[in-house]
Amino acid sequence: MRNFHIPGRSPVYATNGMCATSHPLAAKVAVQMMEAGGNAMDAAIAGAVLLGFCEPQMTGIGGDCFVLMTPPGEDRVVALNGSGRAPAGIDAEKLRAKGDVIAPYSADAVTVPGAVDAFCRLSKDWGKLGLKAALAPAIHYAEAGVPVADRVSSDWAKAVGNLSGRARDLFLVDGKAPTPGQLFRAPGQAEVLRKIAMDGRECFYEGDVAKDMVASLQALGGTHTPEDFANYESNYTNPIMGGYGGLDLYEHPPNGQGATAILLLNMLKHFDIAGMDPWGAQRAHIEAEATKLAYDTRNRFLSDPDHMTRLDYMTSSDTAARLAALIDPKKAMPAGLPGAEAVHKDTIYITVVDKDRMCVSLIYSVFHSFGSGIASDKFGVLFQNRGAGFTLTQGHPNEAAPGKRPMHTIIPAMLKKEARVLMPFGVMGGQYQSTGHARFVTNITDFGLTPQAAMDAPRCFADADALNVEDGYSDTVKAELSALGHNVQRPETAIGGSQAILLREDGVLEGGSDPRKDGCALGY
Repeated sequence: MRNFHIPGRSPVYATNGMCATSHPLAAKVAVQMMEAGGNAMDAAIAGAVLLGFCEPQMTGIGGDCFVLMTPPGEDRVVALNGSGRAPAGIDAEKLRAKGDVIAPYSADAVTVPGAVDAFCRLSKDWGKLGLKAALAPAIHYAEAGVPVADRVSSDWAKAVGNLSGRARDLFLVDGKAPTPGQLFRAPGQAEVLRKIAMDGRECFYEGDVAKDMVASLQALGGTHTPEDFANYESNYTNPIMGGYGGLDLYEHPPNGQGATAILLLNMLKHFDIAGMDPWGAQRAHIEAEATKLAYDTRNRFLSDPDHMTRLDYMTSSDTAARLAALIDPKKAMPAGLPGAEAVHKDTIYITVVDKDRMCVSLIYSVFHSFGSGIASDKFGVLFQNRGAGFTLTQGHPNEAAPGKRPMHTIIPAMLKKEARVLMPFGVMGGQYQSTGHARFVTNITDFGLTPQAAMDAPRCFADADALNVEDGYSDTVKAELSALGHNVQRPETAIGGSQAILLREDGVLEGGSDPRKDGCALGY
């Protein structure tokens, strides 16, 4: 139990259903959806789509998603890949002529948005109330407006420079980011959602909305065609699994980076993490070194699942053992994190558990803050820039190519114990997410923390040539890390965010929500 003399958050308890996410309005809408007779899938879709207006810098209908879920009354984990594909006209050779990487705030970085198709499929296959009911709250708030929350306003202000053209008109007020409490509206996207609610995915991937998106991208040099949008489909796939401390960790398979989290935990098994000071320099150092090695492996091999041949290598205990042996407990490695992603990215996460114990773990993103910074001219759909996750290295498994999915940072997760679903959870924060999953799991297993306490705890992250260390670490620990050879830096914003719902053996749901964000856990 936490020290009530110190500001903090208590866990949230409920028995019927619960949602945990990064904005209270989305959590409230999700709970209301369940109270009205809907299930966890209805609630997750309702909350997620609304987050596109509560946190438009993080996500929206021009983005992608990944989902893990369990059917009601089952412990079977189902995975759905709602990430977009590159247009058929993409040409890596032509892109190489423009530069070493795909320009992140350009039409070249926009892949076909996958989330809308995923939401439509999930609603049809698993929902109870239908898409019209699930989208109604987001339609209402997109038109009526959402008061901008504190963390959202802060993120918004930092990302003003990412917006261009039509997007500046739609997402800025008099050329500035909205201040806390100021209303944000998106009537054009409300119209899109109303069309989808009535007639399904075709209203987004074909017809007027698709024409608007294609024309807007082509005007900026994109190779996108109507066929690229019309042919898009999300798809079900099989989760991958690792283990740590008596728990089984279920991750979404590539093209997400869940295999990196499994590799990290397999490496940490070779160290006595539980015997270390949880907020001391030794644990932070070992985790940082393991992160460097695991992310280097990720950047070498992880890609579209149709092009990846080394997944077994990444999840192998032998690979983890060989990498762990490279870690010097008394000295930091000089190497940074090579690859396409060296910058923090933005995401939302939502998890819902209903009365029948259907669990949904859903992560939904436009990648960079405000994605590509490009919005469609008529409807104002803000495009993600997931194509920036491709590499332009010739012959690399993650090289940009027609119809290909880029490597993604976003990863939902679930924990099981003795074959029973224990906890859906997720960690936001771009490429931090794999390290965040490993730290969350070790906080729970090695140090016995509750989900809320595991989120409240300080974080650090080896990113590029720096070790970003939050204020929660003492100056003494920071000095010790510097002495080990780390380039210790204070991150501009807190590292990531997280949400979780624990399914206790007594039938009670226990929710946690990261104080680094504006959200909460709510139940009934």
